[in-house]
Amino acid sequence: MKVLHLISGGDGGGAKTHVLSLLQMLSRTETVRLVCFREGPFSREAEELGIPTEVFPSGNVLRTFLRLKRYVREGGFDLIHCHGSRANMMGVLLKTAAKLPVVTTVHSDYRLDYLGRPFHRLTYGTINSIALRLLDYRIGVSDSMVDLLISRGFRPDRLFAIYNGLDFDLPPVREDRRAFWESVGLRTEAGSVVVGIAARLNPVKDVSTLIRGFAKAAEQYPPLRLLIAGDGEEMGMLRELARSLGVAGKVCFAGWVSDMDRFYRSIDINTLTSLSETFPYAVTEGARMKLPTVSTRVGGVPKLIDHGVNGFLFSPGDPDTLAEYLLSLAKDPSLRASMGERLFRKAAERFSLENTCRRQREIYGIILRRQTRGTAGRCGVTVCGAYGRGNSGDDAILEAIVAELREIDPDMPVWVMSRNPKNTRMKYRVNSVYTFNIPAFLYRMGRSVLFINGGGSLIQDVTSRRSLWFYLFTITAAKLLGNKVVMYGCGIGPLKRQFSRRLAAGILNRRVDIITLREPHSRGELEAMGVRVPKIILSADPTLILPPAPGDAVDSLFLAEGIPPRGEYICFSLRKWPGYEEKAPLFGAAADYAYETYGLIPVFLPIEPRIDVAAAKLAAQGMKAPHYMIRTTGGAGVVIGAFSRMRVVVSMRLHALVFAAGQGIPLVGVVYDHKISSFLSYIGQELFTDLKDVNLDLLKAHIDAAVESGRHPRELAEAVVRLREMEHRNSEAARELLGKTLVEENQT
Repeated sequence: MKVLHLISGGDGGGAKTHVLSLLQMLSRTETVRLVCFREGPFSREAEELGIPTEVFPSGNVLRTFLRLKRYVREGGFDLIHCHGSRANMMGVLLKTAAKLPVVTTVHSDYRLDYLGRPFHRLTYGTINSIALRLLDYRIGVSDSMVDLLISRGFRPDRLFAIYNGLDFDLPPVREDRRAFWESVGLRTEAGSVVVGIAARLNPVKDVSTLIRGFAKAAEQYPPLRLLIAGDGEEMGMLRELARSLGVAGKVCFAGWVSDMDRFYRSIDINTLTSLSETFPYAVTEGARMKLPTVSTRVGGVPKLIDHGVNGFLFSPGDPDTLAEYLLSLAKDPSLRASMGERLFRKAAERFSLENTCRRQREIYGIILRRQTRGTAGRCGVTVCGAYGRGNSGDDAILEAIVAELREIDPDMPVWVMSRNPKNTRMKYRVNSVYTFNIPAFLYRMGRSVLFINGGGSLIQDVTSRRSLWFYLFTITAAKLLGNKVVMYGCGIGPLKRQFSRRLAAGILNRRVDIITLREPHSRGELEAMGVRVPKIILSADPTLILPPAPGDAVDSLFLAEGIPPRGEYICFSLRKWPGYEEKAPLFGAAADYAYETYGLIPVFLPIEPRIDVAAAKLAAQGMKAPHYMIRTTGGAGVVIGAFSRMRVVVSMRLHALVFAAGQGIPLVGVVYDHKISSFLSYIGQELFTDLKDVNLDLLKAHIDAAVESGRHPRELAEAVVRLREMEHRNSEAARELLGKTLVEENQT
């Protein structure tokens, strides 16, 4: 693989470190060339690192372009990789002329790059904004940068995320911290605790918030000191701020520091106060030195720092909270040491330079593979379901479907019909249209090859006849517009009206190719309706394939709600339903019983927070036992991880039972819909009762039995293994229809 990198050559900070370290390592296995548009420290350092470098001065844009065009044609490159506004502009010009794919790395928020410099913002900033839209692919330095680009209308399937990586295998060094302090002019005393930041002194880095927070903390803990490494246009203003706050003698402006390892070894607490970031080296460099870190919650920082576990996060521009965290760390050396060690371990595992290079090669491979494949003709999948409403179960179905489609073909375009297209695009990195934007989804159906009616109980008329008519309409439209149609890991019913049953049966017989079902009851319902034309396959719920999130992500969810991450818990996942209110006190009493009898602390965990939290509050009224209530949840992996921490799960929610079953947790079901009893029977679990029949003695008996079954988990584990094997029938059905489509296209 031969890749040409373009960059202005005046870059510094994280962008410079990223490009030079990446190219140095990539050059060991790939052919890379670097073109800078100015002579300077960047190009000279690249040459010193052994990176083949050319300088094409950009004073005359046309002349530079023609020279580049010739250089690309003669060089036999496979791909062009741009960094920054000037490079992006050249990349746009070369895109057609060289007939090569062009990708750019977005190192920072391009709307903030020229903050405080209106002329440059108007010229270079505008050029860069336009160029970014015209290039083929974009790489965001962190998932949050990708999210930002998606929120601004960039297509998710043309975006990739990468993280700045560092070499964590540093040799041990004995450093005289006091010598460094004296060399930069930091005045200390016995027992001084040094807070540090390395940053350009410009408005985006918001060092003024750091000085204000430090001043508040130093009032209560005088040995605190602040060491600032960096230079920039705000230097004078920041010095004056420190004087006005009375901490000028405790704040040292070290200016430009060339040996950053020595700087980080000289401080005790690392900080970042930026208003906007991608994934800053300042955090990983501090982690490499095992420094506890206090940072604004920006960019990709939360991917590394788990608040309260291996560092502290606060909102930009909040000096009071910053001061609180600085005091906590300053006063507790053991907390500094433990947080620093945990941060180092996580950073070394996930954010090494080797991982960054591996990801970059992977991105290049995807781009070149797509370039070979081309985009002519129909392609891709349209997915329709109850997505984007904040229901963890429905969203988990979508996550599972997308994961299985990417296993079939990682380059296949996926379009999802969602109530919240923006959130769906960011969360699952798929294209999305609003569920009820009929012209938009009909347009997509006219260009896709497969339509997925995606999981859940969509074919039912209990909650609404209109939703049934809508889903039947989408199935009909997709078929008429030339798609193969699969109903994917779904449940059928209840369909209580004869008209609904006849309408659904007629459309499913005429318009659907394959139906995969998540439990046997739905197969009986289809047979009773007279649905016999589509291929009907008994499978399992798609969400069974989803793994739990890493432990630190689950810890963060618990800590955010004030819950100790490791404890003995019983979970209640409840929802409002006709008849629930009069039964709600029974669940609170059952929770008290579980605590009094087994020492299990009740945790109320919602699947759809906007509905379930209110139901949990009703149950918790009058409870005597200590208990916790989770009010918001993260992605499916985090929810699954939360269920894995429970000893027993009592649930009215199907997907709470599915998530817990997948982790081998004993279950107690409360049935408001036959899908609950059907699933539990399917996996051989008989601890369930109808909502209308629930009483306290029955709940106590079920909890007793569930606790006992938890001591002998083999039966449930075997059932889950069997279901996971059956679940693959869902993706096999999709693969079969996609294969048929390809065969038909080739025959045509």
